[in-house]
Amino acid sequence: MATATSQAQELITCDLKCVKPVQQFCNSCQVGLCEDCINKHVKSLKSMKHDIVPFTKRTVQLVFPQCTSHSHQRCEAHCQQCDVPVCIKCLTGQHKGHDIVDMADIIALKRENIKRETEEIDAIISKSTAQDKSTENKISKSIAYYTDLRKQTNDHRNQWHLEVDNIFNKLESLIQSLRDHHITTLKSSQSKLRSQNSSLIQTCQENKEILKSNKVSDVNNYQSKLKEYRNIPQIPDLPLPSLQTNTIQGRELSIELGEYKATLTQTSLSSLTDEVSFLSVKELLEEVRVIANIPTNVKKLHKVACVGSDKAWLNGEDKMITCVDIHGALQDTVSSTLENYPNDIRVTRQGELIYSDYINRTVNIVRDGKTETLITTPRGWHPDGLCCTRLGDILVSMSTTDRSHYKIVRYQGQRVTQEIDKDEHGDPIYQGGREIVFVVENNNGDILASDTNADTVVVVDRTGKVRFRYDKPPAGKKSFCPCQIVTDSMGHIIVADQFNKCLHILDQNGQFLRCVDKFGLEDPHGLCVDSEGRLWVGLYLSGKLKVIQYMK
Repeated sequence: MATATSQAQELITCDLKCVKPVQQFCNSCQVGLCEDCINKHVKSLKSMKHDIVPFTKRTVQLVFPQCTSHSHQRCEAHCQQCDVPVCIKCLTGQHKGHDIVDMADIIALKRENIKRETEEIDAIISKSTAQDKSTENKISKSIAYYTDLRKQTNDHRNQWHLEVDNIFNKLESLIQSLRDHHITTLKSSQSKLRSQNSSLIQTCQENKEILKSNKVSDVNNYQSKLKEYRNIPQIPDLPLPSLQTNTIQGRELSIELGEYKATLTQTSLSSLTDEVSFLSVKELLEEVRVIANIPTNVKKLHKVACVGSDKAWLNGEDKMITCVDIHGALQDTVSSTLENYPNDIRVTRQGELIYSDYINRTVNIVRDGKTETLITTPRGWHPDGLCCTRLGDILVSMSTTDRSHYKIVRYQGQRVTQEIDKDEHGDPIYQGGREIVFVVENNNGDILASDTNADTVVVVDRTGKVRFRYDKPPAGKKSFCPCQIVTDSMGHIIVADQFNKCLHILDQNGQFLRCVDKFGLEDPHGLCVDSEGRLWVGLYLSGKLKVIQYMK
């Protein structure tokens, strides 16, 4: 037993950060000490009494704190009135007559509280661990599910790309064949040219030798080859084939090289379009209701651009563009780089704010609080209305400097891919004038314009062909006066009618479905649909926002 105890003691080292084995124990301070550290420990706490005993005779007891007022004393009690530890001398001094509690009782009570809290924490840990395990299981299943989903998608991608791969494989084969023929022809001509050059060099050298010779026979026997050498082999000027491409997003992709042409087309089934339109009517609520009335400090509220489901950017007739949430709290502000105010604002699919600067002919984007130029329109054309399409393009309605002509231009990045300005008869689609032309894209690819100069909604298909025009006010209303225009997930067309103080809701074929004219829509101008399908309506004069639920 002695040997075992000795071995056990050798495994315990001194508590004073010493690697030597513990030999003694201070019961007063509850620390183990080696022989060399006993004096160090006593000297470091001279004011305290130390009960040093062999380590095997140690006793476990509470270590009371040293009294800050009396040396050699430990605080074994607690003054309730002053909420400080006290020693026995303190009880006859400044804490005399105070409510005193035994420190051991306080510690025992706190130990019980800690024990209960620890047991509760253990229970929480157990529950949390179980939830974590359950969550881990869900994560594993979700990962497996989405992995399988991605595999299915990739399988379909491969099938869809097979035809494209075949097209481009043929193109590559054709290019290789044209290249081989082109290079072979040029190399053949080059070979003839080099062969003649070699003969020319040799003949020239021989002639120089003849000129140096004094022999009459060498000169007399000379045969001229100049006539033969004057016919230099001609290098053919072979035409290089050009690659012709055409892209109409969502409609047609074509590529052409020489006599080879390939085209991929996408068409929509009219029966399916009609069915969706029919079903969308049933999705409208019987009773439209206002979800929120939001006061803003925007004077003459012009435009509204939603961000997700609970925020929107707003602008009036000054440089500031303001973001508020559905409770009216200010979320952000941007000071535009304009001389007056933006003609239109929109939010990209990445959640970035863009706005049009009519005077400087730019469409600007706000990134990390800084404004950058995204698009610069051609000289003589100024941007007005904006639309961010589902495919990431930007539609810009723009007018000439004198505002006599309007057109809508599709941009992919800074590249123009489509211009819409004239109908099949060569007549202008949009009317010139001082007012803005708002633009938006519908689910079926139609491009809708609120032509406020003509008081008409003009809808063209994705190729730019006019489908229909809408300019009729509801029964009993004044002349139609459209402002901002939007579409929703079901293909509805919603137009703010400023003079009639209402909203027109149409299906995607231009059929009138409903007029929303309640809730005090005074001067509705700005209009946007949030991610939950609710309308945010900006009232021009009051600067108020109304959030309206109109679909189930």
